[in-house]
Amino acid sequence: MKDKQIVPTGEERVMRENDFIVSKTDCAGRITYGNSIFVEYSGYTESELLGKQHNIVRHPDMPRSVFKLLWDTIAQKREIFAYVKNLSRDGSFYWVLANVTASLDARGNIIGYYSVRRKPHPAAIATIVPLYQAMLAAEQRAGAKSAIEAGTKVLIDIISAKGLSYDEFILTI
Repeated sequence: MKDKQIVPTGEERVMRENDFIVSKTDCAGRITYGNSIFVEYSGYTESELLGKQHNIVRHPDMPRSVFKLLWDTIAQKREIFAYVKNLSRDGSFYWVLANVTASLDARGNIIGYYSVRRKPHPAAIATIVPLYQAMLAAEQRAGAKSAIEAGTKVLIDIISAKGLSYDEFILTI
């Protein structure tokens, strides 16, 4: 679990153009591998990351409904792209465009997950920030029991109004 003492500072760390953050998790979301760029941006050492839940870098500005969509999609052995705001150990944050896929064994069973993250385009983040703020506000208004459904409704309503699927929306902003 994440260190509860971390307080977001509002300071942004912007990824370099050619950086790729790579991590692998087991089926329960525990980190089994993180490349040096992941270690750098997270602010944790490799040994501090290994075995921890991947949500160790979850920023409180992220709607829970985004992660529900992500987990539901990869559990179906489908890849997903998502914009994610991560929290570094020092309280700073960094945005990524994540591509997450299931890792399969020879029989097609899920044995873990693989994620590659890269620097997102600033215009995409300008679109995502108000969307995530609206989703998070809906989650908070709905309360814990109905939060995910409320946040998901905001997302679906917005992308449906644009006549797009989730994948089309994410890949075109």
